[in-house]
Amino acid sequence: MKNLFIPILLFLIAFYYTSCSSGSNKQKYESITFIEDSQGKKIDVLVEGELFTSYQWPDNVCKPILYPIINTNGTTITRGFPIEPRVGERVDHPHQIGMWFTYGNVNGYDFWGNGSKGLGTKNEKGGVIKHKNSQISEKRNEGVLTTLEVWQAPTGEELLNEQTEFHFLATNDIRIIDRITTLTAIKDVSMADTKEGMFGIRAARELEFPSEGKITFYSADGTPTTVEAASNEGITGNYLSSEGVTGVEVWGTRARWMSLYGNIKNDNISLVICDHPKNINYPTYWHARGYGLFAANPLGVKDFTNGKDSLNFSIPKGQSETFRYRVIISSGRHLSEDEITKFADDFAGKY
Repeated sequence: MKNLFIPILLFLIAFYYTSCSSGSNKQKYESITFIEDSQGKKIDVLVEGELFTSYQWPDNVCKPILYPIINTNGTTITRGFPIEPRVGERVDHPHQIGMWFTYGNVNGYDFWGNGSKGLGTKNEKGGVIKHKNSQISEKRNEGVLTTLEVWQAPTGEELLNEQTEFHFLATNDIRIIDRITTLTAIKDVSMADTKEGMFGIRAARELEFPSEGKITFYSADGTPTTVEAASNEGITGNYLSSEGVTGVEVWGTRARWMSLYGNIKNDNISLVICDHPKNINYPTYWHARGYGLFAANPLGVKDFTNGKDSLNFSIPKGQSETFRYRVIISSGRHLSEDEITKFADDFAGKY
C-alpha cells in the first residue's frame, strides 16, 4: 500500500488541476483577427472567423464609426438606419450610426450633429473627422486596432489630431471593446459645454424604451427634432446605472458605468459602457435617451445641471487629452451589477 500511495496522490493532484483548468476554459479568450478592405474603406473585426464589427470611414458619413456591432449569438445590437434600414426602426437622427466619438462644439463647429440631414450631407457649421491610416495587431488574448484621424472645420482648417486604440476581446458569451482616444490640439481648441457628445452608440430598436407619444429634442443650435411614437411590440430596453438609477431618469446623472439591457427576440442582452477614473470629470454625465441614443459625455456640464455648473473644457495648442471607455456586450443573459462592477474595475486597472 505504501508503494501505491505516492502514485495515487500524484494522480489526484493532476486530476484536480486538470479539472480546474477545464473549468477556467469556459472563460477562455477567443481569437480576434482583422480583414482590411481599403477600397471599401473598412476593417472587419472577426471573432473566431465571425464578424464582430467593422471600423468604417465611408465618404457619406462625417466621422469613422464601428458598424454594425454583433454579439456572440449573432444578434446585431446597433440600429441599421440609415446605412441598412430595418423594418420598424426609427428614422430620426441619421448622424447617429453604430458607435462613434465626436463632440458638438469644437471652436464653434459641430462634429456631433454633422450629417443630421442624411447620408452624404454636411451641415453649415459641421466638422468632419477624416481617417488617415491604421495599424493592426493580433495578440494572444485580444486584437488591437490603432487609427489616426484629423478633426477638420468645414473650411478645411485642422483643429485636432486623434489617435485611437481599439482593444477587442471576446469570451464564450461576452464581447468587449476598449476605446482609448487621445486628442492633440493643432491650435488652441475650446470645447464649450454642450449635451451633444461624446462617446455614443445608437442601439437597436428592441433595446429602446416603450414609446409614450411624441417627444421633441433640441440640438446644440436650438433645432427641434420630434421623435415619433411607434409600436411597442418587442421593445424591452431599460437603463441601470452604477448608482442605482433606472429608466429615463438616468439622463444627465453621473455614474461610473451604465447598462442598457433588454431582449432582441429570444436573446437576453446587456450593453454596458464604463467610464475610466483617469478621464476628465469622472464619473461622467450620461446623455442616454429612451429612443436608443446611449452616450457618455463628461464635457456637457452646463446642459446637464441646467446652468448651475459649467466646465468650458479646452486643450491648448500642442497639448493632449485622453478619453477611455469600455463597452461590454453580453449574449443570452443580462449581466448582474456585481459582474459589471468587476469588468469596470478591471478596465480601471488596465489603462
